[in-house]
Amino acid sequence: MFLVSKKLLFAIAAVLDVAYNAGDEPVQSGEITRRQGIPRRYLEQVLQQLVREGVLAGVRGPRGGYRLARERRRITVGEIVRVVRAMDNVQDMIEDVDSSRLGRDVVLPLWQEVQEDCMRRLDATTIDDLCLRARAAGVTSEASDRLDFCI
Repeated sequence: MFLVSKKLLFAIAAVLDVAYNAGDEPVQSGEITRRQGIPRRYLEQVLQQLVREGVLAGVRGPRGGYRLARERRRITVGEIVRVVRAMDNVQDMIEDVDSSRLGRDVVLPLWQEVQEDCMRRLDATTIDDLCLRARAAGVTSEASDRLDFCI
């Protein structure tokens, strides 16, 4: 079963921040750092990999930053998990363990089922779902501060 690293939690929080706080302007990494308390050394590395994998889109220039590469209902938490695990070249160590027949034929398959169930749940959870949870929890979005309704 996979471990939940700080980098993984930071990556999910960063994508959620971009989705939840995006207005007309892209979200700058400094804003994400300020709001989420994510160390810059983790953030830039993760954001660039998420751009390469098509989760985020980078916008260059003085007012540049990050936007979602697709609609937030089309990006899953499972996708972000896979990107971060690939970055760290994470392997499931449990599969390499020599064990007894009970361990190999009973316990290991149980843990593999649990991991598959967890990934199915993460694949079924979209960034839009997390945005709705944030709104229901009363988390304020800075996007509304940036929207201009003047015609």
